Amino acid sequence: MDTAASEPDIELDAGAGEDEGRRLWRGIVSLVILVILVGALLLAVPGLSGVVDRLSDVAPGWVVLAFVLELGSCAGYVIAFRMVFYRVSWLLAVRVALSEMAFGAVVPAGGAGGIAMGAYVVKAKGGRVRRFMERSGVLYLLTSGVNAATLGLAGLLVAAGALSAPHPVVLGLVPGVVGVAGVAFFWFLPDVVDRYVLVETPGRFARWMRVTGAVVAATRDEVRRPDWRHVGAVAYLWCDIAVLWVCFQAFGETMPVGALALAFLIGYLGNVVPIPGGIGALDSGLVGALILYGADPAVAAAAVLVYHALVLWVPSVLGTIAFLRLRPTLGEPFVLGPERPSR
Repeated sequence: MDTAASEPDIELDAGAGEDEGRRLWRGIVSLVILVILVGALLLAVPGLSGVVDRLSDVAPGWVVLAFVLELGSCAGYVIAFRMVFYRVSWLLAVRVALSEMAFGAVVPAGGAGGIAMGAYVVKAKGGRVRRFMERSGVLYLLTSGVNAATLGLAGLLVAAGALSAPHPVVLGLVPGVVGVAGVAFFWFLPDVVDRYVLVETPGRFARWMRVTGAVVAATRDEVRRPDWRHVGAVAYLWCDIAVLWVCFQAFGETMPVGALALAFLIGYLGNVVPIPGGIGALDSGLVGALILYGADPAVAAAAVLVYHALVLWVPSVLGTIAFLRLRPTLGEPFVLGPERPSR
């Protein structure tokens, strides 16, 4: 009798120990995330010391405008995030999206850092990580599609003479064609996969094609679905480009919009390198691209220095605050809204 009576206690103790272990693990990982966020920002401080010197020559109004535009970029990402992850509440979407932006800013790796941050939150709250990764792929393709479409549009307008940039064919038409081709490739990829890659086709490559085709098809459905929140994906990029344009204005220089947009998109490839805060990699990539598109080297370096300070600190500070608010709720399960009706 005593043994039988003690069995439920043993099970409860085991369950409590397991819950305590999960809470401990969540606490350790979230603490590591905070250390990474704060540590990367501290490492960036010496590299940003020159910003203060440069700001002495800048009209405060331009800096305020650039700051507001960067807030607009952050808001754009939050809106796009909520459009893709429509089943979560606005409050949770804001906190996760800003946390992703902060982690992506201080640990740039082509967007992988932010997605890893979001996956950790989903797992800690007992969500389906695989589903989150699929929807994150949709968000990544949606924002990348805006990048590619902007590259194509700017390049073709430069090639046609509607926008100004040096060497319109090499520096305008070529990147424009690449951008348009990239959009077209991914837009029609699901149709190609459905026609030529059968479900029973063996091999790792065939499986990768099917998964990629499914994510691209889901992204295409988002584009086709009327939703005011599409503006978020556009604002996420265009407000960021506007910040750099304002930084040039702040030093009394005007960079042609077409040349600036193309240099921005090409120069940002340096942010794929996983360096804390992108210090050095992003700066050199942007400055080099801007010089290629006709910017004065000294002004380009100064403008990029101020620009990088804003795009590093604004999302990082906002995201760190959001993660601090999110951290106590990691043990709470998701409350998801209904699925959209099938079209």
